[in-house]
Amino acid sequence: MFEHTKAFSGFSVDDVDAAKRFYGETLGVQVSENDAGLTLDLAGDRPTLIYPKDDHEPASFTILNFPVDDIEAAVDELVARGVEFERYEGFDQDERGIMRGGGPLIAWFRDPAGNILSVIRQE
Repeated sequence: MFEHTKAFSGFSVDDVDAAKRFYGETLGVQVSENDAGLTLDLAGDRPTLIYPKDDHEPASFTILNFPVDDIEAAVDELVARGVEFERYEGFDQDERGIMRGGGPLIAWFRDPAGNILSVIRQE
């Protein structure tokens, strides 16, 4: 039924202008405006819709993962751009917030609406 449909994902924010600045300027993702809000034009031809929601509640899980070759460099660059990394109790995270205990190296941060994102080392 959907084998020829080009699916896309989406998530809500409480401030579209703040999201546009964060994703476009801080993260360097190509952002375009549309009738519903914004579209992130992600590599791999994966458009992602960002839409405003008055009663927005941040996702309690990671909504976007950004694969990187050098996680340390990615974290350092994001910190230089003002991004703060999350620390989670029970996770083996170093001083930068990079989890190094089992699984791929990953570090989590939030967008201005509180949604959780990550940089994750490509294997």
